[in-house]
Amino acid sequence: MADRPDAARVVADADVLATDLLVGGAAREALDHVRSHSWIELVATDRLLADTEAVVATLVDPELAADHRERLERERVRVDQPAADHPALASAYRGRAAHLLSYDERLRSARAGMRLRSRLSVSVRSPAAFARLFDPAALHEAVEGGPYPGPDVDPRA
Repeated sequence: MADRPDAARVVADADVLATDLLVGGAAREALDHVRSHSWIELVATDRLLADTEAVVATLVDPELAADHRERLERERVRVDQPAADHPALASAYRGRAAHLLSYDERLRSARAGMRLRSRLSVSVRSPAAFARLFDPAALHEAVEGGPYPGPDVDPRA
């Protein structure tokens, strides 16, 4: 079915993308899982990247923010976003992503989960939960088939 989410597609909200760059921790661990496998894709709209750039520019430096956005633009699968949509939710819906990483409790609450399920099938988790539960071998078997070969990309490259 074309509308089914792709288990190998992940969206990271602007807060997670900025935290990955500036702090590390669970956000970096979760996104390193994505970056370590060529068959897993990071999905993002232009507005999601713009929001991330604005956070980094405000907290640190506009030049670092622009460099980070440039890297994310190279790494991501680009999807369009309707103007009124939430950037991360639009990325998940338009990009058929099965996973959405966010620190936003409004997105991770049970109430939000019930409302989201009626429109899209996405698992919204904190980066720490995603990093803890991520099973690349099981995902590889389900998505790619065959035995899991291990990570095939240096996440720091």
